[in-house]
Amino acid sequence: MGVSERAKQIPPFIVMDVLERAQELAASGRDIIHLEVGEPDFETPAVITEAAIKAITDGHTHYTHSMGLRELREAIAQHYARRYGVEVDPGRVLVTSGTSTAMLLLFSALLEQGQEVIISDPHYACYDNFISFVGGVPVRVPVREAEGFQFRPAEIAAAMGPRTKAVFINSPCNPTGQVAPPELLAAIAEMVPGAPGGPYLISDEIYHGLVYEGEAEHTILEYSDNAFVLDGFSKRYAMCGWRLGYVIAPANYVRPLQKMHQNFAICAPSVSQWAGVAALNHAWPEVERMRAVYDTRRRRLIAGLRELGFSIPVEPKGAFYILTSCGHLDPDDYKLAFHLLEQAGVAVAPGCDFGPGGRGFLRFSYCNSLENIERALVRLREYLERFYPKDLP
Repeated sequence: MGVSERAKQIPPFIVMDVLERAQELAASGRDIIHLEVGEPDFETPAVITEAAIKAITDGHTHYTHSMGLRELREAIAQHYARRYGVEVDPGRVLVTSGTSTAMLLLFSALLEQGQEVIISDPHYACYDNFISFVGGVPVRVPVREAEGFQFRPAEIAAAMGPRTKAVFINSPCNPTGQVAPPELLAAIAEMVPGAPGGPYLISDEIYHGLVYEGEAEHTILEYSDNAFVLDGFSKRYAMCGWRLGYVIAPANYVRPLQKMHQNFAICAPSVSQWAGVAALNHAWPEVERMRAVYDTRRRRLIAGLRELGFSIPVEPKGAFYILTSCGHLDPDDYKLAFHLLEQAGVAVAPGCDFGPGGRGFLRFSYCNSLENIERALVRLREYLERFYPKDLP
């Protein structure tokens, strides 16, 4: 009684339901192998933690500027110049407590009631929830396993209408692990008008730095100034718990975003911001080391899943996920994921968490040791031999 419709209607983040059930089983004495969550299993690099300790001992524990430390915003701008050859005005960077906070502020500033945002289907579980929560309408455009889950520009064009306010892209992508080629990013950018007022491009680049084959990833700012970029420190720097992200916004959105941030958060955590400066300036050797380990895990998990009869027609080349069809076992991916957890002690994410297009799929994360991935593959084989022997190769 009395709960707002907005709060009642928001769906759960199912992968967290899986994680929490897995934790309950572990507390009861079960050995659980976690392949469900996208949280790096590495410790935060020492150069970052040492900077945070120094910030504390130096007394940098007070509110910062609501836009973020000048030193951090300048370091972010320098990062874009070094890595992408793109000039970013530090005044367009708003530092937030995680990229999720940046996303909520962005959609609150961008959308009027009923305005639409085009997203891929499947997509990161929370995108359409953020959009709907502030009164927007997610418009899902299907992407297909056989095509590496890439957008077809013609289908984006067909989905655009008078209420379209943005086209949302994510590369490297959660949940698919796929990387959009530069020609696709350029084609999408050409479809979105450059005039203020939109439609705009929104690019979630949180998995940049985690690409394993081919050329490195490209920022949407290489192709358009009419874009928002979401990024942060959780994934490539193993800093999930530090809650540090940012949004790069068109100039006319900076002050509205800042005002909301002042009211709703004041500023991002000061100690985390000083850690972020160190991450950008000194931690790339550690990022490269972690990336090489992820790649070894990726290759082994792809091979192991294929040996068990899972189809992976286009190998994922980024992030740390594999999304593969489970329809040959059970089209009810939700039921299958929880049955696999209970019976085999292997936690994976059901595809239904990632939109209608994810139904009939499972997402495997390789944020776990190679040893545990090998153990998980053994358990998966034993599970299939027990419950689906006819579906083993």
